[in-house]
Amino acid sequence: QVQLVESGGGLVQAGGSLRLSCAASGRTFSLDAMGWFRQAPGKEREFAAAISWSYGSTYYADSVKGRFTISRDNAEATVTLHMNSLKPEDAAVYYCAAAVRRRTVIPGNPGDYNYWGQGTQVTVSS
Repeated sequence: QVQLVESGGGLVQAGGSLRLSCAASGRTFSLDAMGWFRQAPGKEREFAAAISWSYGSTYYADSVKGRFTISRDNAEATVTLHMNSLKPEDAAVYYCAAAVRRRTVIPGNPGDYNYWGQGTQVTVSS
């Protein structure tokens, strides 16, 4: 079992920055990847960014590429999402996700993640 706790959401003006953090606990030695997904009201959950746990390879949705940066701290079992140049369309509940003991992980496929955090709200005012 892996538990995920997100923090760092809030209200920011368009063009501003926020940092989201996700702390994993439990069987973190079995992590394959961690990612961030987001869901705006009335929309489906969508991929934002992901990072492979062993190699640190990063993956981004086109909509956030160049503005968001994902990083990990293996020792602390945390993943951080730095969000810059935020736009109103970035507003959503952001969910941290972990893929544990998966043979393969497609970074943008939510079905490949077997643990999820409770979500943290990001609001961007125009």
